[in-house]
Amino acid sequence: MHMHPVTTAITVGRNDSVGPTCEPPYAQDRVPLVALYSAVLVVGLPANLATVYLTFLQVRRKNVLGIYLLSLSLCDLTYLLTLPLWAAYVNGGHRWPFGSLACKVTGYVFFNNMYVSIFLLCCISADRYVAVVYAVESRGLRRQRLASAVCLAVCLVVALGHMPVFTMPEGDADSGGGSGGGGGPQHCFEPGQSTASVTGFNYARFCVGFAAPLAVLAGTNHAILANVRASTGLRHGQKEKVRYLAVAVVLLFLVCFGPYHVILLMRAVTYHFPMEACHFENCVYTPYTISLGLSTINSAVNPILYVLSSDNIRREITRGLASLRNRAVFRQRSTDSSQHRMNNSSDREAAIVVGHNVIDKPYTLTSLSKCGMERTFSPAALQTDKKEIVL
Repeated sequence: MHMHPVTTAITVGRNDSVGPTCEPPYAQDRVPLVALYSAVLVVGLPANLATVYLTFLQVRRKNVLGIYLLSLSLCDLTYLLTLPLWAAYVNGGHRWPFGSLACKVTGYVFFNNMYVSIFLLCCISADRYVAVVYAVESRGLRRQRLASAVCLAVCLVVALGHMPVFTMPEGDADSGGGSGGGGGPQHCFEPGQSTASVTGFNYARFCVGFAAPLAVLAGTNHAILANVRASTGLRHGQKEKVRYLAVAVVLLFLVCFGPYHVILLMRAVTYHFPMEACHFENCVYTPYTISLGLSTINSAVNPILYVLSSDNIRREITRGLASLRNRAVFRQRSTDSSQHRMNNSSDREAAIVVGHNVIDKPYTLTSLSKCGMERTFSPAALQTDKKEIVL
């Protein structure tokens, strides 16, 4: 599909000569892909916006894990903003109307999102591992400044590592990039011809971007589980929660990123063997689009994982809901009180007109009394509403 210059067409033999143009069955997946991108955007955008706000509050409370979660949410948000462009591209028959620069920038954002997300997930698991297994020793190590430096380093390394995206011909949409040169369709990072450099990039992405992070996630979560099982200070239910979370982290990683990277490895391996022209594109395009969809779903699933894994975030949600409810109640009661005073003021003016000025003083005292009751009653009512929400 459009986001992956590394998934290029297999050549016949192991040279870099120009082979026949291979055209995957794009039309078959137009509706599913557009629907998928739209669904991910609708779910992921508000979820990540909420997560950015909640994790920012955790950062202000000096929560170290909040640094990693905030960085991951910002990364996912940046990626989600490219989905409307991809949806328009697919819906328009795989014709990129925005120019080569926009194609390369959008593809670059996608590549960075995928691998920054992967490495930040590793950072989150490593941080939990240190906090659980080395609870005493890590008191002087887990600092927000260090977490911020790690996130910055991850972003810089991944960004520099994907700079070749701007030099790949698959991004030259103005000249039909990835489709055989000038005059061709305006494709943006579509499967094209495989080369030795692209094949080496495939191997690197599989090993560094998938196999190594998978080992980190599996190793750290296994150590966390072993430590929790041996703990005598946790209840059985709490231990089960930790176990489910660890399994969910590894499974979500495999489901979202495994298929795509397995296809990358297959393309790299088959580059070294003579094959029938376009055989790989015709046979693997459907699994390829499925892997593409799974990798985009990760951006919508991540916020759910944050909520399930963090008690602090759930408490933040509870406080946020309580605050919204209290504001709504206070606003409604203020409106009712203002309306009540306006009605009494109208009655007073009518009394003055007919010459009943003797009620002015009693009215004033009554009005002040009523206003005083309003001020006394509102805080108690708000506290009651707040308890109902929290409990």
